[in-house]
Amino acid sequence: MNINALTKRIRVFLLFFIIALLLSGITAFPLEWELNLLNQIVSNPSLPFSSFPDLVKWIGFVNRGVQETYRQFPFMAYGTDWLAFAHIVIAIAFWGAFKDPVRNKWVVEFGMIACVLVIPTALIFGSIRGIPFFWQLLDCSFGVFGIIPLWMCRNAILQIESITNY
Repeated sequence: MNINALTKRIRVFLLFFIIALLLSGITAFPLEWELNLLNQIVSNPSLPFSSFPDLVKWIGFVNRGVQETYRQFPFMAYGTDWLAFAHIVIAIAFWGAFKDPVRNKWVVEFGMIACVLVIPTALIFGSIRGIPFFWQLLDCSFGVFGIIPLWMCRNAILQIESITNY
């Protein structure tokens, strides 16, 4: 494969990753509204979610917790605002790798390390905070699925380096 094709492949995977991070960040801002909507959807008896009673119960419990917390302590929402901000800032960091993948290979490797660290973080702190195991696995999936496009990018970057003796 030539350098232009490899660079295009890298940019496609990075664009996907950047958009995913941006969406993840942006959707953290309206958390209260989103949870309320999700709770209404999964609680609807005409939809198939009744086959997953633990999921329905968990989403209802989380929704109630967020609604009550935000009502009594609205400043707690500031934490998810910063979570959203962090996702957006990390997405911006990947723009450097999008522009010059070989020079900014470290950004891709940083992202891969972060994806790996999602798994112990979700499992350790999920257990400490009483998060159901099925939800911890869902959180782990962000690291598992996030590392795939980054791995593909890194492989293509290594190919470019071998072609150009960078």
